[in-house]
Amino acid sequence: MNKLVLANLIHRPMRSIISASAIAIEVVMMVSVAAIFLGQIDGQKIRTNGIGADMIVRPANSSFVAGLGGAPVPARNAEAFRKMPHVMIAAPAIQHTVVESSLEIIWGVDFESYNALRPFTFLQGTPFQGPNDVIVDDVFAESDNGHHVGETIKILNHPFRICGIVAAGKGGRKMIPIETLGQLIGSPNHASIFFLKADSQDNLETIRKEIQSTPGFEGYKVQTMREFLSLMTPENFPGFNIALDVVTTIAALVGFLVIFLSMYTAILERTREIGILKSMGASKLVIVTMVLRESIMMSLVGIGLGIGLTYVIHAVLNQKFPTMFFEITPLWLIKASIIAFTGAIIGASYPAFLAARKDPIDALSYE
Repeated sequence: MNKLVLANLIHRPMRSIISASAIAIEVVMMVSVAAIFLGQIDGQKIRTNGIGADMIVRPANSSFVAGLGGAPVPARNAEAFRKMPHVMIAAPAIQHTVVESSLEIIWGVDFESYNALRPFTFLQGTPFQGPNDVIVDDVFAESDNGHHVGETIKILNHPFRICGIVAAGKGGRKMIPIETLGQLIGSPNHASIFFLKADSQDNLETIRKEIQSTPGFEGYKVQTMREFLSLMTPENFPGFNIALDVVTTIAALVGFLVIFLSMYTAILERTREIGILKSMGASKLVIVTMVLRESIMMSLVGIGLGIGLTYVIHAVLNQKFPTMFFEITPLWLIKASIIAFTGAIIGASYPAFLAARKDPIDALSYE
């Protein structure tokens, strides 16, 4: 039976190739979209955790999604935080989303306090020397055929000189003076977020209560870094799961329809062959099993091809867009494989039962 199944697949190579390719595309679609979305979330988590802060303070009604809240509060509020007994460092910052050649978040930082949270690791260059300087991380420095200290780049249609290149993992990929970014977005001397360093992990709750009991800060959102990072999940990003569900559904339908059409036309072409098998004593179960085996073999080949293509895409994107974090997870590889395999079996089920129901006499007389 296995030889017969393999012979049928080889006898119709184009149909087999198209079917396996459709399943491969199905797997690539699901895993790649998930990898891009999850990569952006996890990349932001890694960079935020690398700042070195113990707590994050945000204005009331602000979104935890970086770069969406503007700069609605005075940056001088950092001075009030610094005066609190258990706060060692308070660093104001602005996170501003821009859409130019790509979607990115520009960070405005007060270098002295921000660096005090956890010092930058400078690979080249120096801290800000002027208001129009920018510090970039090594990932950005290696993108677009490379960037170097002294080069001028445009941010918000304004020229900035790269003054330093630092190791990635400390907030943003591009950081400019907070005063400069505030002026460029029309919010001078303001901030969108504050990073705090405590004298002890045991005093985090005390700091929270003190901030929220201070007049003017009652509505501020005060969270530990762990609490803040725990919010960075697909469920908390608007439209994330909806987009994944839509892509997954479309991909599954593509695989299902291709397998269904492939096996349905194969059954019509092999009516006489089925009649011969049934006349030789093949049961309905044998016929159904034969058809399903063909779809299983095509789906396994397609799944393997899809996983391989996903890693090829990963390598190409890492080379072409090094600032994009493309995260291939075992969970999504397994999930995509199960969906593709299940869709292939369901798509082949009706043609399989159609073949099993054929009358051997009618099938033998079919021309």
